Amino acid sequence: MTHLRRLLDEGKFVITAEVGPPKGVDLTRFREIVRLLKKEIDAFNVTDGQGASMRLSSLAGCLAILSEGAEPVMQMTGRDRNRIAIQSELLGAYTLGVRNILAITGDYPTLGDNPQAKPVYDLDSVGILLAASSLMRGRDLSGNELKGEPPRFYLGATVNPNFSPLEVELIKMEKKMEAGARFFQTQAVYDIEVADRFSKAVSDFNVKILLGVIPLRSLRAAKFVSEMIPGVEVPHEVLHRLETASDPKTEGLKISAEFIRKIREHGLAHGVHIMAIGAEKSIPMLLDML
Repeated sequence: MTHLRRLLDEGKFVITAEVGPPKGVDLTRFREIVRLLKKEIDAFNVTDGQGASMRLSSLAGCLAILSEGAEPVMQMTGRDRNRIAIQSELLGAYTLGVRNILAITGDYPTLGDNPQAKPVYDLDSVGILLAASSLMRGRDLSGNELKGEPPRFYLGATVNPNFSPLEVELIKMEKKMEAGARFFQTQAVYDIEVADRFSKAVSDFNVKILLGVIPLRSLRAAKFVSEMIPGVEVPHEVLHRLETASDPKTEGLKISAEFIRKIREHGLAHGVHIMAIGAEKSIPMLLDML
């Protein structure tokens, strides 16, 4: 059983954080972030070509996290690999100590820094979950038997509580659960009413939910999030606080801390997933505010 799964099963309010691997081979800053946060963060998600941009692989980042004595969650997209490569990398990751997998379909290549790249999408997020679940039963997707003990992953997926109509997102969520997902990390949420509505909608689902939190650093950042993330609308009172604050970065952290505290106090999720997007060194200040 992974550390992440054990904490969730024990009922602890879990905090995970997203860390992006570098666009190159220098892991100095990446390791510094992990060392800075590992005593307070329960697991680190390593992005896989986030935004369809080429970076160091998620697997390499996961190995660096393991070497620092922390627990990784390996993100895997279907954008860049066919089913053979996906299953091979899952097996390889397991042999190297990676146990937590987050399945993602992946952004289209034209959105990234290599727009000429050809997309694969042989498997979407549900297909990746099915592949991992099949490997856990000792067979590949074609039914061929694996040699030796099968891998034991803790499988996760994503969901967007802001999506309207929410029923459509819940149907997708149920398909991911049927494919093997046992925990979900959500898109960023800023409205406590959205979090409450989503919590009630999934109350009968036998999975763990980590609500997404992206700390806002400025009014401009808040408007960008509202425009670029489907369904996400930053509440007017949050926009006003950022606009009138003498120090918008600190105010943004306070807003996130207040939101996390409400989530925890009202039992709206099993934890939160912090996506600081390049500002990971501000996470300790955010956690101190809790």
